Amino acid sequence: MSDSFSEEKLVGPIAILRFCRPAQRNPLSKPTLNRLSELLAKFSAVPPPAIILTGTDDAFLSGADINELSLLTPETAKEFSLYGQALTNTLSNLKAVTIAAINGFCMGGGLDFALACDIRLASQSAVFAHPGARLGIVTGWGGTQRLPRLIGRTRAIELFATARRIDANEALKIGLVTQVEDPVLEPGIDLAKRIISTSSGNERRLADNPPSFSQ
Repeated sequence: MSDSFSEEKLVGPIAILRFCRPAQRNPLSKPTLNRLSELLAKFSAVPPPAIILTGTDDAFLSGADINELSLLTPETAKEFSLYGQALTNTLSNLKAVTIAAINGFCMGGGLDFALACDIRLASQSAVFAHPGARLGIVTGWGGTQRLPRLIGRTRAIELFATARRIDANEALKIGLVTQVEDPVLEPGIDLAKRIISTSSGNERRLADNPPSFSQ
């Protein structure tokens, strides 16, 4: 188990993935990405009904580790970008409801992972940004595709081009998140339970009354 992760299981069938390096604002370092890859592979093989991603203290995910980025060559930078794309695509394609319970800073690649989830909830202290423009880079983990689809092309271009930070209330207004709650994890768990309960009820109703199709 990596010191940047703890995997928790609730009494119910909900998996919680908590990022826990708050002193560094939860960077997506290579060890963290590797651990996440292992967990996503496991959940792809045997998906739980719901998965919640969350952080610790004032940090959800702050994106790629800047120290690691500074060591990349053009060749390794491409590999790193493709690795992140593969992980966000895997997360997006899981046969489970995925919820990002965003408790604080959600930046760069961290925002890309939140965007790959089905639903995003935020605490009042949540802060969102794609700061790549200030560093002379563009996110390579799917955010350039998912953010415009979610909030519209014009708003997305403005956020990418200015690297502007937005707070939880603005994120709610533009549709980046669906709820703002404090603390944010408990509403995420409640939402996951409601979705599971609704899905289970529909499955039972279909089993008891299978649809009939006539020519």
